[in-house]
Amino acid sequence: MSDPTPTVSDTQPIKKPNIPKDAAVLVVEDNVSNFVLIARMLGYLGIHCEWKTSGYEVVEYADTLPRLDLILMDIRLPYEDGYGALKKIRASERFKTVPIIAVTAEASTEQMKKARDSGFDGFLGKPLDPDRFPDQIRRILSGEPVWEFS
Repeated sequence: MSDPTPTVSDTQPIKKPNIPKDAAVLVVEDNVSNFVLIARMLGYLGIHCEWKTSGYEVVEYADTLPRLDLILMDIRLPYEDGYGALKKIRASERFKTVPIIAVTAEASTEQMKKARDSGFDGFLGKPLDPDRFPDQIRRILSGEPVWEFS
């Protein structure tokens, strides 16, 4: 009896989603070390990113960018948290379709549900895993929702 589970042929490589070389990512993160790690991992993928240290005036800052394909946003931010910033970004016609991913050390089922219910398009728990992060970003930029604790 044959195994009904589909398999990938050894001669057929698994396709990874392509990343646009000119993808524009805004990282909203107040911790310098976390930003540097994210920026380096994005740089490894050939992606340039911009940095904002709080949710305060994030829409005004994003409006200065010629293009924006993805926002990676910490939840716990000074002056205005990620949830407040998310509401303001979603209210802007220009950014309604830009994926916004919650990136937080508060990685739990409850926080993931809150992020989903609030309108985030995905969830990445900290600490970010450098081995998994490139694939997570590829998947997000190809339109696949990513909801993972780490």
